[in-house]
Amino acid sequence: MAGGMWGRGRGAPVGALTLTALAEGIRASQEQPLTAPSQGRPTEPQGLENEGQVPAPASEAEPGGSASIPTAGSQPCSPPSAQEPPPEGAHQASHSPWEEGALADLALYTAACLEEAGFAGTQATALTLSSALEARGERLEDQVHALVRGLLAQVPSLAEGRPRRAALRVLSALALEHAQDVVGALLPLSLPPDRAAAELWRSLSRNQRVNGQVLVQLLWALKGAAGQEQEALAATRALGEMLAVSGCVGATRGFYPHLLLALVTQLHQLARGSRSPDSPRVWAPSHRGPPHSHASCAVEALKALLTGDGGRMVVTCMEQVGGWRRLAGAHTHLEGVLLLASAMVAHADHHLRGLFADLLPRLRSADDTQRLTAIAFFTGLLQSRPTARLLREQDVLERLRAWQGDPEPTVRWLGLLGLGHLALNRSKVRHLNSLLPPLLGALGEGDARLVGAALGALRRLLLRPRAPVRLLSAELGPRLPPLLDHARDSVRASAVGLLGTLVRRGRGGLRVGLRGCLRKLVLQSLVPLLLRLHDPSQDAAESSEWTLARCDQALRWGLLEEVVTVAHYDSPEALSRVCHRLVERYPSHVSSFLSQTQGYLRSPQGPLRLAATVLIGFLAHHASPRRVSQDLLDSLFQDLGQLRSDPEPAVSSAANVSAQQVALLARAQSRTRGPRLAHLARLPRLARRRSRPARAPPVYADSPFQRRSCVDRWACSGPG
Repeated sequence: MAGGMWGRGRGAPVGALTLTALAEGIRASQEQPLTAPSQGRPTEPQGLENEGQVPAPASEAEPGGSASIPTAGSQPCSPPSAQEPPPEGAHQASHSPWEEGALADLALYTAACLEEAGFAGTQATALTLSSALEARGERLEDQVHALVRGLLAQVPSLAEGRPRRAALRVLSALALEHAQDVVGALLPLSLPPDRAAAELWRSLSRNQRVNGQVLVQLLWALKGAAGQEQEALAATRALGEMLAVSGCVGATRGFYPHLLLALVTQLHQLARGSRSPDSPRVWAPSHRGPPHSHASCAVEALKALLTGDGGRMVVTCMEQVGGWRRLAGAHTHLEGVLLLASAMVAHADHHLRGLFADLLPRLRSADDTQRLTAIAFFTGLLQSRPTARLLREQDVLERLRAWQGDPEPTVRWLGLLGLGHLALNRSKVRHLNSLLPPLLGALGEGDARLVGAALGALRRLLLRPRAPVRLLSAELGPRLPPLLDHARDSVRASAVGLLGTLVRRGRGGLRVGLRGCLRKLVLQSLVPLLLRLHDPSQDAAESSEWTLARCDQALRWGLLEEVVTVAHYDSPEALSRVCHRLVERYPSHVSSFLSQTQGYLRSPQGPLRLAATVLIGFLAHHASPRRVSQDLLDSLFQDLGQLRSDPEPAVSSAANVSAQQVALLARAQSRTRGPRLAHLARLPRLARRRSRPARAPPVYADSPFQRRSCVDRWACSGPG
């Protein structure tokens, strides 16, 4: 490669005529016949058979003793080997050293001319390069590859400033006519990461005349590289370099949504490929230093695309909720897509119409990664009410319901989330009968994601005006109580929260006794709510406290202070008052309360076993002997006896105390039998209470409830 061209003296500025003469001289030195210019290019001056016939303008005359501008056929323009006759067959080899050297000299000399001619010579430069490359009558793509390699090798050795800028403009001039060939030539040279290649991509991005064409070619290269990770990585890196240049995003106008979805889908393909145990760990956006993985390059390209378009808040929101990490995760990618869609709904809604237009065809794609990514994005965008109105609501509802029959659980999960977003729109009231069946049916699914999505959608449905409280109370009666003890923490918290919302919306009917189904559901859930106050999951515990407060307000128990005290402090006295009020208000349900609590004695979680043991003790202490059967007392006594050997000392100690209360209740029950039973039945209620022998209250060495002060709950330090 001739690298000394930049040190040679040059005369006055040159123009298009000199550039055209340069092309003629190159063809003459290669002894190639002239070819007709391609259609659409400016016609070259005729009659210029060699450099000596080029009329030199006055502005190009040699001033004084300075060296004149070398012409195409002069010694400096070609390497020494170009002055000798080419070896036999050299014109047939497409990648010979002689040819690449000549092309490199062409690039360097043209850059030198551009440095003087400025942007006015750009079109002439494109003509010069095209005519010289096409003169050999060979494939233009192969010639462009050689020229790009020459530029890539020469750029690092050029001085900063005008020489380097001029050389980079050569690449832009070539891309103006042959963008596809330039992208195809430069992409393979971008791996491994190279500073010179990155500089070439950024130079293409800064040129407003070519950056749009280059971005389109990179987009198609990314889409066409399915299954070819190296090619996809090179295209992703190039997109990241170009989009990072300020002002480049304006060139994406018209295909911005397409580019955004292509990058997100690329991340899904990478996430699917990284699920194997031998795959490298995904780069986390919080790591410092340059990214090295394919996923990190795609994330950085997405950030650059959003930031350049004014979506900095989208990037910030994703960072705050861990969205980028989820988007690049092997098992959390779709969650990241949902977060990205939510952030765009909030801060970049001007692109939602275009995104919907690009998403609809992808919903039926045969490619799973493209289809699932499109479904997740479509689901997330339904949160935008104005954009959702662009589609016929009946069509959207039918599509979401159809996804409930898909064999893929992920599709059913996304469909349920979409139904939840649809439930937020008040104009969808008339579709209530279509919304409820799939949501209620999903509560029996084995996949926790589906159950959680259905619970969230039902809660949103209850938050709407004129919510069907009576209908939901009847439908949730057999379905909701089992979910209060679900193995997944998030499902338990959502189920408890749904019950609280249902009670809050139906409290007016509860006060006058019109909500029979809801009252039954509340009484059936009381024991789980009390025990879940000290659930190991903080979300479930706080949700239980909130729901009990709603129940206290609706049913007028007057136990709000006691519930809060039990939830936050070590107070057996508060729990005793709660049990006394419940036994007094609902005496016919005492056996049910004891039976439900007995089931928690076998819980694998120590706090629940301890709480259930103590709750049985207080319920037995306040219960009337006539309300509890002997069989139930025997069963309780047996289970509490087994807990006396519990590995946790607090549980075994509480079991001893509660067993004594069960024994006292059984003894009191035996006293009420016999001849006195008929006599007691004729006594007034107050007299019967006074005739009961007093039972000693239980005294526990430790409370079942963990101390949850502000330090524990909010992770903040207390007063010093």
